[in-house]
Amino acid sequence: MSKLKIAIQKSGRLQEDSLRMLRDCGIKVDNGRDQLRVEASNFPLELYYLRNSDIPQYVEDGVVDIAIVGENLLIEKRSKLEIIKRLGFSKCRLSLAVPKDVTYKDLNFFEDKQIATSYPNTLSDFLTKNQINATIHTISGSVEIAPNIGLADGIMDIVSSGNTLFKNGLQEVSTLFNSEAVLVKSADLTPEVELVLDQFVFRLNAVLKAKDSRYVLMNVPTAKISEVAKILPVLKSPTVLPLAQKGWSSIHSVINIEDFWNVIDQLKAAGAEDILVIPIEKIVL
Repeated sequence: MSKLKIAIQKSGRLQEDSLRMLRDCGIKVDNGRDQLRVEASNFPLELYYLRNSDIPQYVEDGVVDIAIVGENLLIEKRSKLEIIKRLGFSKCRLSLAVPKDVTYKDLNFFEDKQIATSYPNTLSDFLTKNQINATIHTISGSVEIAPNIGLADGIMDIVSSGNTLFKNGLQEVSTLFNSEAVLVKSADLTPEVELVLDQFVFRLNAVLKAKDSRYVLMNVPTAKISEVAKILPVLKSPTVLPLAQKGWSSIHSVINIEDFWNVIDQLKAAGAEDILVIPIEKIVL
């Protein structure tokens, strides 16, 4: 069987999250010798550890079939690769920030100013779109110190928690876009490789669906089953089991975790008690 070639980041947080996702999909990869290319032991997959900035080009050139990258990198590279799945991890945002002690009203603050960034293409496109004339200083790392050493009036950089900005006396003033890890594919896959990719995406969908869902159990007066069932935004329909206590039943269902918090008060008002919420490992639809 043809092997599916996948590239992930050589080191860093995105690599850790990518390997965790593969493990959740039941794919075993042993890289104890720090190899740059390894084969999965239980799935037709080859894993390539590449420098983050090189990954889009490797996919475009067909060296690898698919890759896990940050969406922000695709935008910076102006890549046209097809995104086949948003993965929901390594979430961040690309934002503009300025020193806390300056007065900021709107984007016009940056007119004729100097901005430091590791994402010059993204910043250039943003400034052009908003008709802002500014000088871009491209820095490979430690962008946050640029205003403090007089190199720039502001920065544009990746922000996760905002702690790094705070520690460097900066305030976030405008978000360009939100980013997360995405799965991209080459435009030229053989039918055999497409078949393996379908199998991989099938596993991936089961994992991603489970991460957003919870298994919910609750005790409900039997007379209230219909009312409670109408409130639950379930996959199909809830499972109802009679309890030993007469007049009571147990309702079991799968629910999106965000939907659960939206309806919890309604469920309790309808008579639901002893509500348990349990994580789910996989959901196969």
